[in-house]
Amino acid sequence: MNKNKSMSRYGPLVGAIDEGTSSVRFLVFAGDTAEVLTYHQVSISKSHPKEGWVEQNPMEILTAVKECLNQTVHNLRQLTIDPADIVAIGIANQRETSIIWDSVTGEPLYNAIVWMDMRTTNIVEDILKGVRNNKNFLKPLCGLPISPYFSAVKLKWLMENEISVQEAIKKKRCMFGTVDSWLIWNLTGGIHGGTHSTDVTNASRTMLMNISTLKWDSTLLEFFQIPPEILPQIRSSSEIYGHVYEGVLRGVPISGCLGDQQSALVGQMCFELGQTKSTYGTGCFLLYNTGTAIVDSTHGLLTTVAYQLGPQSPPVYALEGSVAIAGALIQWLKDNMEILAKVKDCESTAKQYPNDNRIVFVPAFTGLYAPYWQKDARSVICGITEDTTSAHIVKAALQAVCFQTRDILEAMKKDTGSLFPKLLVDGSMTTNSLLMQMEADICGIPVVRPLMCETTALGAAVAAGRAEGIRRWDVRLDVPVPSDTFMPSITDNERDILYSQWKRAIKRSLGWEPLVKFNDGEQDLHKMTATGLFVIGTIIFLLVAKYRAPT
Repeated sequence: MNKNKSMSRYGPLVGAIDEGTSSVRFLVFAGDTAEVLTYHQVSISKSHPKEGWVEQNPMEILTAVKECLNQTVHNLRQLTIDPADIVAIGIANQRETSIIWDSVTGEPLYNAIVWMDMRTTNIVEDILKGVRNNKNFLKPLCGLPISPYFSAVKLKWLMENEISVQEAIKKKRCMFGTVDSWLIWNLTGGIHGGTHSTDVTNASRTMLMNISTLKWDSTLLEFFQIPPEILPQIRSSSEIYGHVYEGVLRGVPISGCLGDQQSALVGQMCFELGQTKSTYGTGCFLLYNTGTAIVDSTHGLLTTVAYQLGPQSPPVYALEGSVAIAGALIQWLKDNMEILAKVKDCESTAKQYPNDNRIVFVPAFTGLYAPYWQKDARSVICGITEDTTSAHIVKAALQAVCFQTRDILEAMKKDTGSLFPKLLVDGSMTTNSLLMQMEADICGIPVVRPLMCETTALGAAVAAGRAEGIRRWDVRLDVPVPSDTFMPSITDNERDILYSQWKRAIKRSLGWEPLVKFNDGEQDLHKMTATGLFVIGTIIFLLVAKYRAPT
């Protein structure tokens, strides 16, 4: 009886696993309206074994996913909604993060190497020397520059440095994948016949998939010396991968899979050529739908697969600008500098100086991503005076997110010739209305924020619900998304002055992390005198500023 009642109220339901860098969530969406009925969220930790290294425990990620599934099902029952009405599950995941595991034991062979990890800098340097420092050498094949960002160099590092990985490869029991592959394999049975698969959007971030054929490319595999048998099968973003093997949702098909940024593009209903969205989370990622055309950027952007909604459907491509540090910068102000008691305090703190824009903060903790791709850059704060307080720093940090977005928009204008009438935004940071107004002011275009903020999870749900063999989940894709809009409020001259200051600061951030030769090989010199003095001076200033902040 409860089942009939819930079906009459909401129709078939679709669940979405949203596995990000900082947390895991499982959300359940109703049919037609795409209303979020309930969800559960679990934070996941990161570790930093060495400077520039960022790792996560794959088992912690998996355990968090299972906890979210269990608790969300419990929530549904509390709402007298039958969990059996869930007809499909989609997955959206942090991209490039690389996991390698044993197919016999199911145990990880090493921690997950997170997308922002920079340990492969030396590998990249060696590769670049062999191709005359042409970082775009492989771009015609995979759409990506040679960078520590992508999965292939992370996998190469694991193969060269971990004995357990080397042994597993020799014994033919090594499996590799991004987080989606790890979750799909485990949820569909793991060592009991789990599906070893990925989708085209995640595969397009490895530097191993041919951007045209959507297959693992033999030239790329040979270039990085990757054995093809350890790789997952590449499939479309919307098809049945397998069924949940056990637990509260046993038997439910997993039928959608997208990298989180592409999932947000789908969730924002950006199905038309030229539609653009920007997602603000740990990093910031702006995607421009180029339709079925593969557009090669000459201004520092990536070519990536946006989605493929079914194995018989054509792939849709996108240009992407990737910013490493967005929400992570605010978290750093809270955790490392202790300037903020809570992350959400950044908005009220920055409002203390509404018209003061003297300070410029370039957040290049692990180098600069698009459109610069400068791994030797490091963070700088420019314009400090004796009157500077922690509130100035917080405001400059928020503005840095906006400046980086404008950098990408400027590159996209050059690559496409398009003028952007508006910018669609989503992600956790968009709850900060001050940030959204800053973005409109700095970019000079309206910023449109959807009232339903769960666009990343919605994209995965749309892909799952549209798959062949799934009881149709008829979310309207042609209905305008309810939203609010932030209009530019400063003059073009004021905007240009702010942006020119940012560009000057960018120049000062470059070249802080040179490479030198040691007897035991080439290593990063992390403690050059100038860099050390700068970092120490900045930390001292921020600690002092913390206690000088106005109350």
